[in-house]
Amino acid sequence: MRIIFAGTSAFAVPALESIYRAGHGIELVLTQPDRKAGRGLEQTAPPVKRSAQALGLAFAQPTLLGDAAGLDRLRALEPEAIVVAAFGRLLPQAVLDIPLHGAINIHASLLPRWRGAAPIHRAILAGDAHTGVCIMQMDAGLDTGPIVSEEAIPIAADDTTGTLAERLAEIGSRLILTALAEIESGQAVPRPQAAEGVTYAVKIQKAEARIDWNKSALEIDRTIRAFNPSPGAVTWLRGAPLKIWGATPAPGMADRPGTIVRIDAAGVVVECGKDALQITDLQRAGGKRLLALEFARGHQLRLGERLGQVPRPD
Repeated sequence: MRIIFAGTSAFAVPALESIYRAGHGIELVLTQPDRKAGRGLEQTAPPVKRSAQALGLAFAQPTLLGDAAGLDRLRALEPEAIVVAAFGRLLPQAVLDIPLHGAINIHASLLPRWRGAAPIHRAILAGDAHTGVCIMQMDAGLDTGPIVSEEAIPIAADDTTGTLAERLAEIGSRLILTALAEIESGQAVPRPQAAEGVTYAVKIQKAEARIDWNKSALEIDRTIRAFNPSPGAVTWLRGAPLKIWGATPAPGMADRPGTIVRIDAAGVVVECGKDALQITDLQRAGGKRLLALEFARGHQLRLGERLGQVPRPD
């Protein structure tokens, strides 16, 4: 099948590579423009661009979609389908109308739950027991089109957005091949999404990653896992930001949220609004990620010291 692929993040790379290996003709890869990233704020190519380059595929990084010149270019390729995975932008109706079989989206949730930009983060933050992947025929709405196929998986107690995204990406790379074969042969039978249970996974804001020690240990644990690997859940220690990468809820008192109550080989235990949190991995701004006990010794953490006190501006 002649395909245009639209994707940006690492989630989309397994699908692109799977479609390529299956022998489909990938006429063009659409991806977002390079952006500044990292401590040095260097221009960085998105993962899908790097994958397209490695595979020798033509790619484009348009700042606009749906302009006359762009539409003419896509029409000239005569695509039979557009495959979309974590592209980060809505395709206008004029683009959706180009391919013979329309546009097919690989979405990382069990629709209609978590339509939108950040379904993996939101599923972890909400404490969902399951999530999955839907292959969806796209329409003009936000993840509202009919479902071609889906697969559900459990969310493990130690899953982060990073680990869960990897598993879902692999599932999506497999489901899309079956979906393309069924669509091409006319055997696909898309079904409308349920009218009940609609939720929206709004784009993540960096401020959401700030830990509120007045919340329960379970909620804070979800925050830490949801914002791993990016942007990282953050608190404050002695007036400086401190990122927490790993923790486990533990029984404990809740009299002094944010207070360090134990330091041992298992980690640093901090009281929360309900129960306590045993921190296992953390990182000071500009420093290395360390095991909690190593960090505690190096920074001379003290029992009774309190996390989360944001410094007042001068």
